[in-house]
Amino acid sequence: MGRRSKRSRRRGRGGLLLLALAVLAGLYVHWGNTALQTTFFRAYFGNLPDGFDGCRLVVLGDLHSTYFGEKNETLLEAVRAQEPEYIFLVGDLVDAFREVPGGYVQETAAGLADIAPTYYVTGNHEWAVGDVPELKKNLESQGVTVLSNQFVTLEQKKSHLVLAGIDDPNGYADQKSPEDLAAELQAASAYGDPFWILLAHRNDHFPGQYSRLGADLVISGHGHGGVIRLPFTDGLVSTDRTFFPSYTAGLYRENGSLLFVTRGLGNTGPSFRLFNRPEVAVVTLQRG
Repeated sequence: MGRRSKRSRRRGRGGLLLLALAVLAGLYVHWGNTALQTTFFRAYFGNLPDGFDGCRLVVLGDLHSTYFGEKNETLLEAVRAQEPEYIFLVGDLVDAFREVPGGYVQETAAGLADIAPTYYVTGNHEWAVGDVPELKKNLESQGVTVLSNQFVTLEQKKSHLVLAGIDDPNGYADQKSPEDLAAELQAASAYGDPFWILLAHRNDHFPGQYSRLGADLVISGHGHGGVIRLPFTDGLVSTDRTFFPSYTAGLYRENGSLLFVTRGLGNTGPSFRLFNRPEVAVVTLQRG
Protein backbone atom coordinates (compact mmCIF):
# COMPACT_ATOMS: atom_id res chain seq x y z
CA MET A 1 0.00 0.00 0.00
CA GLY A 2 2.80 2.40 0.90
CA ARG A 3 4.72 1.73 -2.34
CA ARG A 4 1.61 2.32 -4.48
CA SER A 5 0.96 5.57 -2.63
CA LYS A 6 4.50 6.82 -3.28
CA ARG A 7 4.27 5.88 -6.97
CA SER A 8 0.97 7.75 -7.23
CA ARG A 9 2.50 10.82 -5.65
CA ARG A 10 5.45 10.69 -8.05
CA ARG A 11 3.10 10.36 -11.04
CA GLY A 12 1.06 13.28 -9.70
CA ARG A 13 4.14 15.47 -9.35
CA GLY A 14 5.29 14.45 -12.84
CA GLY A 15 1.88 15.38 -14.26
CA LEU A 16 1.95 18.77 -12.56
CA LEU A 17 5.47 19.40 -13.89
CA LEU A 18 4.38 18.56 -17.44
CA LEU A 19 1.34 20.82 -17.07
CA ALA A 20 3.52 23.68 -15.81
CA LEU A 21 5.95 23.21 -18.71
CA ALA A 22 3.04 23.20 -21.20
CA VAL A 23 1.68 26.44 -19.72
CA LEU A 24 5.12 28.09 -19.84
CA ALA A 25 5.60 26.97 -23.44
CA GLY A 26 2.20 28.37 -24.37
CA LEU A 27 3.01 31.70 -22.71
CA TYR A 28 6.36 31.83 -24.52
CA VAL A 29 4.76 31.19 -27.92
CA HIS A 30 2.13 33.86 -27.22
CA TRP A 31 4.82 36.36 -26.23
CA GLY A 32 6.91 35.44 -29.27
CA ASN A 33 3.98 36.22 -31.56
CA THR A 34 2.82 39.46 -29.94
CA ALA A 35 5.91 41.22 -28.52
CA LEU A 36 7.38 43.55 -31.13
CA GLN A 37 11.11 43.49 -31.83
CA THR A 38 12.86 46.46 -33.45
CA THR A 39 15.84 45.36 -35.53
CA PHE A 40 18.51 47.52 -37.19
CA PHE A 41 20.38 47.11 -40.48
CA ARG A 42 22.82 49.22 -42.50
CA ALA A 43 22.82 49.00 -46.27
CA TYR A 44 25.96 50.36 -47.97
CA PHE A 45 26.14 51.66 -51.54
CA GLY A 46 29.02 53.35 -53.32
CA ASN A 47 26.60 55.20 -55.61
CA LEU A 48 24.09 56.36 -52.99
CA PRO A 49 23.17 60.04 -53.58
CA ASP A 50 24.80 62.24 -50.92
CA GLY A 51 21.51 63.57 -49.57
CA PHE A 52 20.34 60.05 -48.66
CA ASP A 53 23.45 59.12 -46.68
CA GLY A 54 22.05 58.19 -43.25
CA CYS A 55 18.44 58.03 -44.45
CA ARG A 56 16.35 55.87 -42.09
CA LEU A 57 13.68 53.59 -43.53
CA VAL A 58 11.15 51.63 -41.51
CA VAL A 59 10.07 48.47 -43.32
CA LEU A 60 6.85 46.73 -42.31
CA GLY A 61 5.37 43.64 -43.90
CA ASP A 62 2.88 40.84 -43.52
CA LEU A 63 0.60 42.33 -40.88
CA HIS A 64 -2.16 39.90 -41.89
CA SER A 65 -4.94 41.93 -40.21
CA THR A 66 -3.10 41.76 -36.86
CA TYR A 67 -3.45 44.40 -34.15
CA PHE A 68 -0.57 45.32 -31.84
CA GLY A 69 -2.33 47.32 -29.16
CA GLU A 70 -5.66 49.08 -29.55
CA LYS A 71 -5.91 50.44 -33.11
CA ASN A 72 -2.29 49.29 -33.60
CA GLU A 73 -1.04 52.00 -31.25
CA THR A 74 1.79 49.80 -29.91
CA LEU A 75 3.04 49.29 -33.45
CA LEU A 76 2.69 52.97 -34.29
CA GLU A 77 4.61 53.97 -31.16
CA ALA A 78 7.44 51.59 -32.09
CA VAL A 79 7.63 53.09 -35.59
CA ARG A 80 7.39 56.68 -34.33
CA ALA A 81 10.26 56.10 -31.90
CA GLN A 82 12.61 55.41 -34.84
CA GLU A 83 11.94 58.80 -36.51
CA PRO A 84 12.08 57.39 -40.05
CA GLU A 85 12.31 59.54 -43.16
CA TYR A 86 10.14 57.01 -45.01
CA ILE A 87 7.95 54.01 -44.19
CA PHE A 88 7.66 51.13 -46.66
CA LEU A 89 4.71 48.76 -46.30
CA VAL A 90 5.52 45.72 -48.43
CA GLY A 91 2.28 43.78 -48.72
CA ASP A 92 -0.07 41.35 -46.99
CA LEU A 93 -1.58 44.09 -44.87
CA VAL A 94 -4.73 41.94 -44.69
CA ASP A 95 -5.22 38.17 -44.53
CA ALA A 96 -7.31 35.91 -46.74
CA PHE A 97 -8.04 33.48 -43.89
CA ARG A 98 -9.10 36.00 -41.24
CA GLU A 99 -11.83 38.56 -41.13
CA VAL A 100 -10.46 42.05 -41.75
CA PRO A 101 -11.66 44.21 -38.81
CA GLY A 102 -13.77 47.20 -39.76
CA GLY A 103 -11.61 50.29 -40.12
CA TYR A 104 -8.39 48.28 -39.86
CA VAL A 105 -6.90 49.49 -43.13
CA GLN A 106 -7.83 53.14 -42.59
CA GLU A 107 -6.61 53.24 -38.96
CA THR A 108 -3.28 51.62 -39.75
CA ALA A 109 -2.71 53.75 -42.85
CA ALA A 110 -3.59 57.03 -41.12
CA GLY A 111 -1.33 56.25 -38.18
CA LEU A 112 1.68 55.43 -40.35
CA ALA A 113 1.19 58.35 -42.75
CA ASP A 114 1.09 60.70 -39.76
CA ILE A 115 4.63 59.61 -38.83
CA ALA A 116 6.40 59.79 -42.20
CA PRO A 117 5.70 59.50 -45.94
CA THR A 118 4.41 55.96 -46.38
CA TYR A 119 4.55 53.84 -49.54
CA TYR A 120 2.70 50.58 -50.11
CA VAL A 121 2.67 47.63 -52.53
CA THR A 122 0.25 44.71 -52.57
CA GLY A 123 1.01 41.17 -51.48
CA ASN A 124 -0.63 37.92 -52.49
CA HIS A 125 -3.21 38.06 -49.69
CA GLU A 126 -4.70 41.36 -50.83
CA TRP A 127 -5.59 39.76 -54.16
CA ALA A 128 -6.98 36.66 -52.42
CA VAL A 129 -9.22 38.82 -50.22
CA GLY A 130 -10.42 40.73 -53.29
CA ASP A 131 -11.62 44.27 -54.06
CA VAL A 132 -8.07 45.56 -54.30
CA PRO A 133 -9.15 48.86 -55.93
CA GLU A 134 -11.22 49.67 -52.83
CA LEU A 135 -8.31 48.76 -50.56
CA LYS A 136 -5.98 51.05 -52.49
CA LYS A 137 -8.56 53.83 -52.39
CA ASN A 138 -8.84 53.51 -48.59
CA LEU A 139 -5.06 53.64 -48.20
CA GLU A 140 -4.69 56.68 -50.42
CA SER A 141 -7.53 58.49 -48.63
CA GLN A 142 -5.42 58.30 -45.45
CA GLY A 143 -2.26 59.67 -47.07
CA VAL A 144 -0.46 56.47 -48.09
CA THR A 145 1.09 56.42 -51.58
CA VAL A 146 0.20 53.19 -53.38
CA LEU A 147 2.73 52.10 -56.01
CA SER A 148 0.98 49.88 -58.56
CA ASN A 149 3.68 49.18 -61.14
CA GLN A 150 4.70 52.82 -60.80
CA PHE A 151 7.67 54.89 -59.71
CA VAL A 152 8.18 58.26 -58.03
CA THR A 153 11.17 60.49 -57.31
CA LEU A 154 12.23 61.10 -53.71
CA GLU A 155 14.31 64.13 -52.74
CA GLN A 156 16.57 64.69 -49.74
CA LYS A 157 18.96 67.67 -49.42
CA LYS A 158 18.90 68.39 -53.16
CA SER A 159 19.67 64.75 -53.98
CA HIS A 160 17.28 62.41 -55.77
CA LEU A 161 16.55 58.73 -56.03
CA VAL A 162 13.73 56.76 -57.64
CA LEU A 163 11.31 54.57 -55.70
CA ALA A 164 9.36 51.97 -57.67
CA GLY A 165 6.74 49.48 -56.56
CA ILE A 166 5.09 46.53 -58.23
CA ASP A 167 1.82 44.75 -57.61
CA ASP A 168 2.04 41.13 -56.53
CA PRO A 169 2.15 38.52 -59.33
CA ASN A 170 -1.34 37.45 -58.15
CA GLY A 171 -2.62 40.76 -59.55
CA TYR A 172 -4.25 41.39 -62.89
CA ALA A 173 -3.16 39.08 -65.69
CA ASP A 174 -2.45 42.00 -68.02
CA GLN A 175 -0.58 44.12 -65.50
CA LYS A 176 2.75 45.72 -66.40
CA SER A 177 5.67 43.38 -65.90
CA PRO A 178 8.57 44.26 -63.58
CA GLU A 179 10.84 44.25 -66.62
CA ASP A 180 8.63 46.78 -68.43
CA LEU A 181 8.53 48.99 -65.35
CA ALA A 182 12.33 48.90 -65.01
CA ALA A 183 12.74 49.86 -68.67
CA GLU A 184 10.26 52.75 -68.31
CA LEU A 185 12.06 53.97 -65.19
CA GLN A 186 15.44 54.05 -66.90
CA ALA A 187 14.04 55.77 -70.01
CA ALA A 188 12.11 58.40 -68.05
CA SER A 189 14.78 59.31 -65.51
CA ALA A 190 15.90 62.93 -65.56
CA TYR A 191 19.00 61.96 -63.55
CA GLY A 192 20.83 59.72 -65.98
CA ASP A 193 21.40 56.29 -64.45
CA PRO A 194 19.44 56.76 -61.21
CA PHE A 195 19.90 55.08 -57.87
CA TRP A 196 16.61 53.25 -57.40
CA ILE A 197 14.75 51.15 -54.88
CA LEU A 198 12.13 48.53 -55.73
CA LEU A 199 9.33 47.54 -53.35
CA ALA A 200 8.22 44.01 -54.26
CA HIS A 201 6.37 41.68 -51.87
CA ARG A 202 7.77 38.33 -52.95
CA ASN A 203 11.19 37.59 -51.48
CA ASP A 204 11.51 34.34 -53.43
CA HIS A 205 11.37 36.15 -56.80
CA PHE A 206 14.60 38.01 -56.02
CA PRO A 207 17.34 35.64 -57.24
CA GLY A 208 15.77 34.75 -60.56
CA GLN A 209 13.93 37.95 -61.49
CA TYR A 210 14.00 41.03 -59.28
CA SER A 211 17.79 41.02 -58.84
CA ARG A 212 18.15 41.28 -62.63
CA LEU A 213 16.09 44.46 -63.07
CA GLY A 214 18.92 46.87 -62.24
CA ALA A 215 17.55 48.10 -58.89
CA ASP A 216 20.19 49.03 -56.34
CA LEU A 217 17.98 47.88 -53.46
CA VAL A 218 14.96 45.56 -53.44
CA ILE A 219 12.76 45.49 -50.33
CA SER A 220 10.45 42.53 -49.75
CA GLY A 221 8.44 40.57 -47.22
CA HIS A 222 6.44 37.35 -47.72
CA GLY A 223 9.01 35.00 -46.17
CA HIS A 224 7.87 35.49 -42.54
CA GLY A 225 11.46 34.96 -41.47
CA GLY A 226 11.17 31.30 -42.33
CA VAL A 227 8.25 30.98 -39.82
CA ILE A 228 10.45 29.03 -37.36
CA ARG A 229 14.00 30.29 -36.89
CA LEU A 230 16.61 28.03 -35.38
CA PRO A 231 20.28 28.84 -34.71
CA PHE A 232 22.45 28.89 -37.85
CA THR A 233 19.49 28.67 -40.24
CA ASP A 234 17.92 31.11 -42.66
CA GLY A 235 14.52 29.94 -41.48
CA LEU A 236 13.14 26.43 -41.18
CA VAL A 237 9.87 26.47 -43.16
CA SER A 238 8.83 28.66 -46.08
CA THR A 239 5.37 30.14 -46.49
CA ASP A 240 4.93 27.45 -49.19
CA ARG A 241 5.73 24.79 -46.56
CA THR A 242 9.10 23.81 -47.99
CA PHE A 243 12.09 23.30 -45.71
CA PHE A 244 15.15 25.51 -45.30
CA PRO A 245 14.19 28.41 -47.56
CA SER A 246 16.59 31.26 -48.21
CA TYR A 247 16.10 35.02 -48.56
CA THR A 248 13.85 35.01 -45.48
CA ALA A 249 15.29 37.79 -43.30
CA GLY A 250 17.93 40.51 -43.53
CA LEU A 251 20.30 41.45 -46.35
CA TYR A 252 21.37 39.43 -49.41
CA ARG A 253 23.20 40.33 -52.62
CA GLU A 254 22.71 38.81 -56.07
CA ASN A 255 23.52 40.05 -59.58
CA GLY A 256 24.72 43.43 -58.31
CA SER A 257 21.45 44.11 -56.46
CA LEU A 258 20.96 44.18 -52.68
CA LEU A 259 17.84 42.63 -51.13
CA PHE A 260 16.36 43.42 -47.74
CA VAL A 261 13.66 41.08 -46.41
CA THR A 262 11.66 41.85 -43.30
CA ARG A 263 10.54 38.95 -41.12
CA GLY A 264 7.16 40.64 -40.96
CA LEU A 265 4.65 41.10 -38.18
CA GLY A 266 1.65 38.78 -38.38
CA ASN A 267 0.65 35.25 -39.24
CA THR A 268 -1.72 33.85 -41.80
CA GLY A 269 -4.69 31.82 -40.64
CA PRO A 270 -3.93 29.54 -37.66
CA SER A 271 -0.13 29.56 -38.12
CA PHE A 272 2.32 30.88 -35.54
CA ARG A 273 5.96 31.93 -35.27
CA LEU A 274 8.64 30.27 -33.19
CA PHE A 275 11.89 32.04 -32.16
CA ASN A 276 10.85 34.69 -34.66
CA ARG A 277 9.25 37.73 -33.03
CA PRO A 278 7.21 40.28 -35.04
CA GLU A 279 9.66 42.73 -36.58
CA VAL A 280 9.78 46.49 -37.00
CA ALA A 281 12.79 46.75 -39.29
CA VAL A 282 14.92 49.89 -39.51
CA VAL A 283 17.21 50.08 -42.55
CA THR A 284 19.74 52.94 -42.69
CA LEU A 285 21.13 53.80 -46.14
CA GLN A 286 24.81 54.70 -46.15
CA ARG A 287 27.49 55.56 -48.67
CA GLY A 288 30.31 53.11 -48.45
